[in-house]
Amino acid sequence: MFVCDYRDGQWQTPEIVPYAPMELSPAASVLHYGQAVFEGMKAFKDDEGSVWLFRPDQNAKRINKSAERLAIPQFPEALFLDGMKQLITIDKAWVKAGKGNSLYLRPFVFASQAGVQASAATEYRFMTICAPVSSYYGGEVRVKIADHYSRAPQGGTGYAKAAGNYGGQFYPTQLAKSEGYQQVIWTDAATHEYIEEAGTMNLFFRIGDTLITAPTSDSILDGVTRKSILDLAKHLGLKTEVRMLRVAELIEASKTGTLLEIFGSGTAVVVQTINGFGYKGEKFETPLPENSFALMLKEKLMDIQYNYAEDPFHWRYKVCD
Repeated sequence: MFVCDYRDGQWQTPEIVPYAPMELSPAASVLHYGQAVFEGMKAFKDDEGSVWLFRPDQNAKRINKSAERLAIPQFPEALFLDGMKQLITIDKAWVKAGKGNSLYLRPFVFASQAGVQASAATEYRFMTICAPVSSYYGGEVRVKIADHYSRAPQGGTGYAKAAGNYGGQFYPTQLAKSEGYQQVIWTDAATHEYIEEAGTMNLFFRIGDTLITAPTSDSILDGVTRKSILDLAKHLGLKTEVRMLRVAELIEASKTGTLLEIFGSGTAVVVQTINGFGYKGEKFETPLPENSFALMLKEKLMDIQYNYAEDPFHWRYKVCD
């Protein structure tokens, strides 16, 4: 695991050490005030044994954007990328070839200073850990549209990958699971009229032959996969709209048959089709069409990630052979 500490106003010399538990003071600021942000990335191995990352520069920029929002010192992007490259090179045997297989990478930074004063810490630890993974979801996925609980208000930390954003989702997600859903679709905190994102995914809606996704904002995460799907869809000549979508418009489209697909995008899932949704006790089905945009975009995006196809966007980042 990659470890680098911040103290005396600067980041210290990083280390790559064996994965192991670490000592942490019970008074560590992160345990009391939640100063912690993270990223999610994957390394892919092609058929020739070369290992690749997908747009890691975007993750380096986003973790610093998240850190800034939580008053955490920014981590040098060059060190982020170099440390990632060295860690993966050491652990390359854990990267299994074949579509669906990857090495999941979790960079994160947290306030390590001991002290219970309610202020930003002066000491932090940046780490990256990793683990081999395969496909994230199996089977059909159905979601519940939130009409009471909120993920993130305007002016909050919704755009940051802050640890607390996810902790706050667990209870309403548990409630949704008890009703037979796998995730929650979050709506705007002020009115619950507009769709924002799902618990671990940005969302796309195919109404007619147009792909619609919400614009990023201070309550919606700027997903790396989301922006890649948008660029890929435009490259393929698909019509896209980045705009707010009302829950009422979604339900109307479902009832009239113009809602053809819903899918989520994210590092873990890449693209995940959504087979139905519920809202205020009413259930709606969205069976997968034969000419699924979701499946087509997933296939083409993964071909780029695994070096099976040309990369016209220059998204691949070679780690090692």
